[in-house]
Amino acid sequence: MALIECKFYSDVLGLSTSMTVILPQQTTTQIGLNNVAKGGLHPTLYLLHGLSDDDSIWLRRTSIERYVAEMGIAVVMPQVHRSFYTDMASGGKYWTFISEELPALARSFFPLSARREDNFVAGLSMGGYGAVKLGLRKPEAWAAAASLSGALDMANHTMNWEDPSKKSQEYIRIFGQEDIAGTPDDLLWLLGEADRSEGPKPLLYQCCGTEDFLYKDNQTFREACAKTSLSLTYEEGPGAHEWGYWDTKIQDVLAWLPLGK
Repeated sequence: MALIECKFYSDVLGLSTSMTVILPQQTTTQIGLNNVAKGGLHPTLYLLHGLSDDDSIWLRRTSIERYVAEMGIAVVMPQVHRSFYTDMASGGKYWTFISEELPALARSFFPLSARREDNFVAGLSMGGYGAVKLGLRKPEAWAAAASLSGALDMANHTMNWEDPSKKSQEYIRIFGQEDIAGTPDDLLWLLGEADRSEGPKPLLYQCCGTEDFLYKDNQTFREACAKTSLSLTYEEGPGAHEWGYWDTKIQDVLAWLPLGK
C-alpha cells in the first residue's frame, strides 16, 4: 500500500487542510502482506473521524492499512475538525466541503473511481453521523454508508452533558439556535425523504456497543429505519465508545462493502 499525507487548499473552507490517503499497490516481495492493486481507477472508502480526532486517527488507532491491503481499494480520510460534517452556523461550510469539494479534489489528485458503485463512506461517532448523512442526502454518489457508534439522533441532542435541557455553545456554533428536526441535518427526517425518493438508495450498515452512551440514539435510528424500505444491516453487542470496539467493527464494515457490484 502507498500511504500519503496530503496537504491542500480548500476554496470552500478558505483554508489549508489535510487528508490521509491509502492507495492500493501491487507487491510481490513484501513480507507479511499480500498487497493487491487491480489497476485503473480504484474503488474508494471515505473514512470519517469523530469529534475529538483528525484525519490521522484511523491510521493511528486501527490497522486499517493492513485490513484493506488485499481488497484493492483506496481509503480517503479527511480532516473536518469539530464540524459535524455540516455547513456550520458560525464556521466553515464543511458539508459542502465533504459532499462536493473533497471527492472532486481527491479524484483530481489520485486515480479514484467516480462511479457510484465504487464509492462508499463510513465513520465513527460524529463520523457515523456524517457518513449516514452523505448516504441519505447524496444517494446518487454513494453505494453504501456505514456508521460505527454513530451520533444518529442529533435532532434530540444538545451536546450539553451537564444540562441536557440547554443547547451547548458548540451545538449552537454548528447547527444554530433553531431546532434541526425536519431539516437536512436530521437523519431521521432524511430516512423518510430517502424512502419516498424514486432514485437510488444506499445500502446502510449500523453497529453500536450496548454499553455505549450513544446506544439509545442507535436504537432510535434503527427503529426509524425499520419503517422504511431502505436496506439496513444492524449489529450490536458488548462494547463501549472506544477504539478496541471500532478496530474490530471496521473489519466487519470492510467485509460488508458491496465491492464489485
